[in-house]
Amino acid sequence: MNNFWEKLEKPFYCLAPMSDVTDIAFRRILAKYSKNRENKDKIVFWTEFVAADGLCNKLARKKLAHILKYSESERPIVAQVFGGNPDNMKIACQYIASLDFDGIDINMGCPDKSVISQGAGAALIKTPELALKIIEAARAGIASAGKRIPLSVKTRIGFSKEEINDWIGFLLEQKLPVLAIHLRTKKEMSLVPAHWELMPKIIAMRDKISPETLIIGNGDVINLEDAKDKVEKYGCDGVMIGRGVFGNPWIFKPHPDPLLLGEGTREKLEVLIEHVQIFEKELSIPKHKSFDVMKKHFKAYVNGFDGAKELRIKLMETKNAKEVEKIINDFLKKM
Repeated sequence: MNNFWEKLEKPFYCLAPMSDVTDIAFRRILAKYSKNRENKDKIVFWTEFVAADGLCNKLARKKLAHILKYSESERPIVAQVFGGNPDNMKIACQYIASLDFDGIDINMGCPDKSVISQGAGAALIKTPELALKIIEAARAGIASAGKRIPLSVKTRIGFSKEEINDWIGFLLEQKLPVLAIHLRTKKEMSLVPAHWELMPKIIAMRDKISPETLIIGNGDVINLEDAKDKVEKYGCDGVMIGRGVFGNPWIFKPHPDPLLLGEGTREKLEVLIEHVQIFEKELSIPKHKSFDVMKKHFKAYVNGFDGAKELRIKLMETKNAKEVEKIINDFLKKM
């Protein structure tokens, strides 16, 4: 197997898959400002998740293609897929593997009602027999594409309650190269602090059941220093950062960043312009996504400095990258 995970330096850090957030525009910005020679073998990107069922339909596949578009600067990059139909999962993974991703990840943790209604995402926690068929189908799809890339799973610690012994134990028995665990149940969503205190138990199970499986912890990680602390304290092999990446394209840089010290407002706003321009070119002009999707980033980029609120209000009224650029440049001239 061409398992890039084996070549990563430990600990390693991952960009969590987030719908309408970790698209090609944001990943390209993160790759430019967070990856360098010093850390490129320690940072792994995930795509937004894509529906296996959709990839089995030619028309739908064309509409979903932008999710699976990536640049070489983003490597290693893992495509995440969800679905509750094994036949479709095989077809989808065959197609994804043909696109030369470094790995494929199955989402078995998404709490969204529309995903769960399909028997996918976190719903698979309640149906391990189906989860096994999904894993086997994904492996078969990768093989049928003539590829030998690693298959991983991202999940939660349970559905309505903590189910580490049964659910996580079951997944470890599948001898996956990597298992990423959001340390909350589906029921808890993100309403309670992540249960990092459970990680040592998971690591002990891993060591007993499947020592070769790398464990990634996920939940409430705010920056790289926090991620490093969690590795040292709880013993996982890697950490996945989700909401902590908002507004901080420098998050994976291996040294303290001036932005985290309260400086760099100009730099942050200039990068926001660049981010918007890439989003428009890759996603909004081709009509893959509405320009309004980009606006969820404005609050994260534009905060913590004088005039931020007023600037945000103006930016929320914009309809394209040119308007964003003009408003920000006018603001910067007055700084």
